[in-house]
Amino acid sequence: MSGEPNIKLTKDGHIATVTFCDPSGLNLLNKDTVLTLAEIQEQISQDNQLRVVIVNSSGAHFSAGVDTAFLKTVDTRFVKDNLNFLQRTFSRFQELPIPVICAIKGFCLGGGLELALSCDIRVAAEGATLALPEVRFGLTADQTGTTRLTKLVGIGQAKKLILCCEMIDAAESYRIGLVEYLVKPEELDDTVMKLAKRMVNLPPSALRFGKWGVNVAAEGNTYAALMFEQAQSIYCFGTTDKEEAVNAFIEKRKPVYNDK
Repeated sequence: MSGEPNIKLTKDGHIATVTFCDPSGLNLLNKDTVLTLAEIQEQISQDNQLRVVIVNSSGAHFSAGVDTAFLKTVDTRFVKDNLNFLQRTFSRFQELPIPVICAIKGFCLGGGLELALSCDIRVAAEGATLALPEVRFGLTADQTGTTRLTKLVGIGQAKKLILCCEMIDAAESYRIGLVEYLVKPEELDDTVMKLAKRMVNLPPSALRFGKWGVNVAAEGNTYAALMFEQAQSIYCFGTTDKEEAVNAFIEKRKPVYNDK
């Protein structure tokens, strides 16, 4: 990799922020960008003090997708050698034990939307445009897009977006369940930060198991999901954070959690 990274990591207390900061403002994706993202994800996974991750952008757009100049260099051999790594990186936010909130504005296209799909909660600003237009280029969304989009919005909506290369606005994205919050552009950053701070003030273990429990349930095996609920409940009832949460509620004070 060379030059200034187009993604930066900052930390403020228990909150990590991953910011796309391509000078062009389009936050285009290429192999170097994904390599940098993978390094940042590893740093986050090694920091036990973090409780929430925010993924946002400093420009007008979240991400306009893959850089077409890079796309022209990709061949079958590259895909064979690299797609597993790319899919693992695009899945990493979903696999982290802490919640990941994505702030969407402007273009959120192709790989940019695939990355947003791997986050736990998506907040979109009015005026944003979301799409998976890969079929138009003789491809399909291979960085977890067809899989995660289908699980999130259902078969019909996923086929409409992918097969028709349909571009939808933030309001339609909210209507079909592609994003969880729809806000005015000037409210985007504040809304995301308020959500992050709300989660930071919850018991870490409960938050962690809540995320994993939903992930297990989403895989479709009811028995496995129920067994996971039992296991997490046994664990959480043995934590001091659970005792602190109950006592603080009864005593009408702010709780202090130690992730124990």
